[in-house]
Amino acid sequence: MAGRTEAILARKGEIMKRALGMDYAQFERSPIAFDYEAMMAAHGYSLDEIIRIQLAGGVGKTPLLELRNLTDLIRSYAEPGHGARLFVKDEAANMAGSFKDRRASISIHAAKEKGYAGVIAATSGNYGAAVSSQAARASLNCIIVQEAFDSRHVGQPEIIEKSRICEAFGAEVVQLTVGPELFSHMLELLDETGYLAASLYSAFGISGIESLGWELAEEMTALTGAPPTHVVVTHAGGGNTTGTARGLRRAGATSTQVVSASVDLSGLHMASDTDFNRKSFTTGHTGFGVPFATWPDRADVPRNAARALRYMDRYLTVTQGEVFYVTEAMAKLEGLERGPSGNTAMAAAMSLARDLPRDATVVVQETEYTGAGKHHWAQLNFARANGVEVRAGDPTESVPGKSIVIPERPEQIRAKDFDLGKMRRSYVRNALAHAGEGYAPTSEDIEFLAADTHSDAESVEAIIAALKEA
Repeated sequence: MAGRTEAILARKGEIMKRALGMDYAQFERSPIAFDYEAMMAAHGYSLDEIIRIQLAGGVGKTPLLELRNLTDLIRSYAEPGHGARLFVKDEAANMAGSFKDRRASISIHAAKEKGYAGVIAATSGNYGAAVSSQAARASLNCIIVQEAFDSRHVGQPEIIEKSRICEAFGAEVVQLTVGPELFSHMLELLDETGYLAASLYSAFGISGIESLGWELAEEMTALTGAPPTHVVVTHAGGGNTTGTARGLRRAGATSTQVVSASVDLSGLHMASDTDFNRKSFTTGHTGFGVPFATWPDRADVPRNAARALRYMDRYLTVTQGEVFYVTEAMAKLEGLERGPSGNTAMAAAMSLARDLPRDATVVVQETEYTGAGKHHWAQLNFARANGVEVRAGDPTESVPGKSIVIPERPEQIRAKDFDLGKMRRSYVRNALAHAGEGYAPTSEDIEFLAADTHSDAESVEAIIAALKEA
């Protein structure tokens, strides 16, 4: 088995080149720099064409809702003159119930256009449902490879629910236990079938999210007279932040602050068998958010189109208990029962809006469907069953994997700023390490690193100098 895995991994470049329909080598400029914008444009679809493709697939033009009751609640405990208006883009209205339908729609369209017989995606999340749904509409075969269980073959209710919906759309679901086999097994299936790799991190998928940023900017301008002052985005692998920010820029919303948000699961290892079922969030947490922001090219594609650090102005973290509280508050106050993962950004937005002036506008950029295993009560019951303490109290007392403390009052919701400077240093260190020992960055490399870290050449040079001295 080990020999077979090594053999398939040794051929990953050849397999992925065929499965992605793109030669990434044409964009490389050095061991560090590559032509990001050329890669993003290589699929050849304009934003207008992307919107047309998505509408034909039942995707996009989702409702933008003002959350007046939540706004009033925030203003009841904010300082005088504070409490921004809160809005949400209800992406649960898409075909498979999340913003990831936008991502999947372009990959599936490309697969159909290029003559692939089917698609394969490795995911435990909403993306699997989105790919399965869009593949069904396009009459393409679909295989979803999923990390579903720990070594006891016990799976989180949210993951099992996502398996169910993928199968409902006609996909074949290959379920694995947690571990390093996910990528190698996907490669093996791609090699055997010749299907398109509908990667979360390809230019197809990230470009598909640009329509979301563009839509909300246009809709907010029509509704309020200006683009939003802040957009809050749940952050995991980085595609959500990247695509939304690019869409905002396309709409001319260059002054809108892009705020990423993740659940704080520090201390838990995402590939650990013992930790696998002691987290209540399969995505939108720091276990993905930090590693992918500080080294995006850890993905299944040669160069990741999701480069969140390029676009984020702030990175906020919240606790699991705060997200569960906000999930219930949305249902009780706004009549929106939506999945907890999508409410990660909502929890951060409530904290953010509290400190902003009343004339500011905060848009939570997405929701996701809920039901069965995705429901927050199912998640909390599963946490208890796995020895996690669940109680009401001060959410700052939460310990990931050991306790979920749900706020007793909304004013206890307080997001924390993650240090972007620290993340930039980690990214530059990783880039230098992957370039190889002794490699001297060129001026083109410095320019690329400055863009990729949302900073400037002087800052990058200072980081490199400090790393050399360390």
